[in-house]
Amino acid sequence: MTNQIAERIALIRQQLPATVRLIAVTKQVSVEAMRVAYQAGIRDFGESRIQEAASKQQQLQDLPDITWHLIGSLQSNKAKRAVELFQWIHSLDSLKLAQRLDRLAQELCCRPQVCLQVKILSDPNKSGWTIPDLLASLPELNRCHNLQIEGLMAIPPLDLNDAEILNFFEQTRDLADKIRQQHWSNLQMHQLSMGMSDDYQLAVQAGATMVRLGRIIFGDRVYQGAVTSDQ
Repeated sequence: MTNQIAERIALIRQQLPATVRLIAVTKQVSVEAMRVAYQAGIRDFGESRIQEAASKQQQLQDLPDITWHLIGSLQSNKAKRAVELFQWIHSLDSLKLAQRLDRLAQELCCRPQVCLQVKILSDPNKSGWTIPDLLASLPELNRCHNLQIEGLMAIPPLDLNDAEILNFFEQTRDLADKIRQQHWSNLQMHQLSMGMSDDYQLAVQAGATMVRLGRIIFGDRVYQGAVTSDQ
């Protein structure tokens, strides 16, 4: 398994442009496997759950140059812990949550980097702003001076074909371009967090700057008796 992880990472890196940041998604991945990924050059790790991430950070304190990314849905009551633990939050999905994170960041004297999660297509299984709601929220988001708002995050609905997935990612890129052209003082749109194990090559084709890959690196994970192949 150790050799497989390293080989998979090397192969993925060969396929990715140098401008694309590879985030290894480590939900339900052992600390031992994470150390293998670290030895293979991974410095960005993505976690979905606060408690699991906190435990792993304790066990990996000897690797101080890791950047931690929260990629799972964030509940408001766990926002403070998220700001304490993560340098990046990809799943900022509402104005209310943004304003709460902004207040917490001020209290904790930090400026987390965040992506705004957007729903390009209607999807009951995903959280995030609709395009009209996001555009309407921009003035208030621009006032969140304690957040470094870096770009957008998007996850396509299930059951799209490749052409539809590519179009989805292109629409996300175009939305970021539209926001950038409005020249907000505190809204940078340099990052596009999109693309997972099954569709990251399409995401890169559409302009992704960060891809979130789990299964293609670590294999399927067993969770509570079931196999999961998300990310």
